[in-house]
Amino acid sequence: MAIIKTAKKTALPAPLSETSVLGWMKKNLFSSVFNSLLTIVTLYIVYIAVKGLWVWGIADAVWVADSRRECFKISVDGACWAGIFAWLDNIFYGRYPREELWRINFGILSLILWMIPLWLPRVKAKTLIGLTTVFLYPFLAGYLFAGGDKGIFMQIMLTAAIVCLVANTLHSIIGLLTGRSLPEFLSSLFAKTNGHEKSQRNIFIAFLVLDFVLIYAWQMSWNLGEVSWTKWGGLFLTFVVAGIGICSALPGGIILALGRRSNMAVARVLCTSIIELFRSVPLITVLFMATTMFPLFMPEGFVLNKLVQVIIAVCLFNACYVAETVRGGLQTIPKGQFEAGHTIGLGYWQTMGLIVMPQALKNMIPNIVGNFISLLKDTTLVSIIGLFDVLTMLRAIGKDRVWLGLHIEPLVFGAMLFFLLCFAMSKYSRHLEVKLSTGHKN
Repeated sequence: MAIIKTAKKTALPAPLSETSVLGWMKKNLFSSVFNSLLTIVTLYIVYIAVKGLWVWGIADAVWVADSRRECFKISVDGACWAGIFAWLDNIFYGRYPREELWRINFGILSLILWMIPLWLPRVKAKTLIGLTTVFLYPFLAGYLFAGGDKGIFMQIMLTAAIVCLVANTLHSIIGLLTGRSLPEFLSSLFAKTNGHEKSQRNIFIAFLVLDFVLIYAWQMSWNLGEVSWTKWGGLFLTFVVAGIGICSALPGGIILALGRRSNMAVARVLCTSIIELFRSVPLITVLFMATTMFPLFMPEGFVLNKLVQVIIAVCLFNACYVAETVRGGLQTIPKGQFEAGHTIGLGYWQTMGLIVMPQALKNMIPNIVGNFISLLKDTTLVSIIGLFDVLTMLRAIGKDRVWLGLHIEPLVFGAMLFFLLCFAMSKYSRHLEVKLSTGHKN
């Protein structure tokens, strides 16, 4: 008997026509007299706002001028964006020495090169790359930005960071071209393509050791002039504080969340106390305590600069908020997941790291990214305690003798800058949600 399979016909969407558009507008915008009036009033308000912004910010704006007085001569009612362009270096770099700006640019380029493999589909070992970014890149960036004398510990960590940067770059290039990892490629060079995994690991370790020795000998003669933290500022300082806060908030929050759920009374009480203490006060209070009270509790002769104190305060504050987010994610995981891990012979840390925590973090991606966005915006509070962040530099434009009184345009520019950064973080979190989603559509 012949079996005939009939393909199910799927109805294709009809092309958008004038009738369908009018029907949609009538249903959603003009379904009643009240809705019609509300639609007309709303459209009129939007028209007035957009027209005003267009005329002030684009049509009548001044883009090239040498002073605010010259802007007034060209256009009285338009925005004076010339002051923003004149202060762009200060907005992005603060008071950092202009002849040393290459250090900041090189640090940003190094971070981009370090993190590019995380978004390349053919590159392997992305977890290891992410861990090296969090734990080793700060030493490279810290020396680039601050400079000064290098101790033995700093030389070792700086060398390790450069070795990882070189290895990650080679690893990503090889992954893109061949789809293999760096250890596999090195093994193939020594005619051991089918070699044992142990031999691959030994060849890779030998490669890292050789690189470490060569780079360590090279960096010993590499000496950068010291740049005081008081010269740091602008968007660069905002990224430093927010970047360190974001990188430390998630692992710190995970540790505090696990401690709060621990069966050990001492760990549970300690973590709960820290979380509740920092969540019960505003960030500005924590910043003031870190810069005024913290030095009083330190031993005599132990001195931390204000920037380090602020970074520690920001990290602790946001780790406590992330801890509650992670704890909420852990509570969404059914108890059967823990029991399944124990059934197959996994211990507590294996069950938590391989089964429970990945699911909890995936469920809490919007909340975690929301905390990171709040952290980025809260970095503007450091201007109150004397740090020259991007908000301070924007406010300083209006105090400059050449651009005296220019206040609205810098704040509008800052608002657009923060909107772009926060919007990009929000869209990326949505991308992660879709990419990691395991739901099934019927």
